[in-house]
Amino acid sequence: MFHKEGTKIIAISSLFFVVIVITADKLIDVYWLQKAIQLLALFFFVMVLQFFRNPNRSIKPVNNSILAPVDGKVVVIEEVFEEEYFKDKRLMVSIFMSPINVHVTRYGLSGKVKYSKYHPGKYLVAWHPKASTENERTTVVIENPIFGEVMYRQIAGALAKRIVNYAKEGDAAIQGEDAGFIKFGSRVDLYLPLGTKVDVKLQDIALGNKTIIATV
Repeated sequence: MFHKEGTKIIAISSLFFVVIVITADKLIDVYWLQKAIQLLALFFFVMVLQFFRNPNRSIKPVNNSILAPVDGKVVVIEEVFEEEYFKDKRLMVSIFMSPINVHVTRYGLSGKVKYSKYHPGKYLVAWHPKASTENERTTVVIENPIFGEVMYRQIAGALAKRIVNYAKEGDAAIQGEDAGFIKFGSRVDLYLPLGTKVDVKLQDIALGNKTIIATV
């Protein structure tokens, strides 16, 4: 199953793959070179397919847990001053996504979308300390009856050039449903109320809709 954001790219990649395979077969007489080019084309085509994969991870929403919004590695758990919306200290949990991770962004909790804003910016590597405030990014705040207001931020990395955000102010966010997509290496930051019990630790591998980030 593939994400809808990959439809156009997958179609174009399929065409290029077929053209390269046929062209190599007809124009290159050196057998090993012909096969090397075809295998290289196959490799890149498979990479495109795996990047846009969208595994079915249906869940029954629960209000006492925040689930990982994306797949990746937990790289930061610390108190920070959040200056865009809260303008006070929050507990930030950051998940870094490599190009081989599933890049679907899912709602980590249910509630009402209170804030949603896109920011153009730089393309620093996603783990750079300033990436959260200087890179291309979107900021979304969801109001949940148990956790209160929780923010997540989609952050573009050095390779990501487009962030897709489905959340609109006033929308009902349903835990587990698609909230967007980030193309290529990137990161998502969660901003939780201070004192929130975090159920992951640094270097843990998180799975979207599977890994519990925090509970009450």
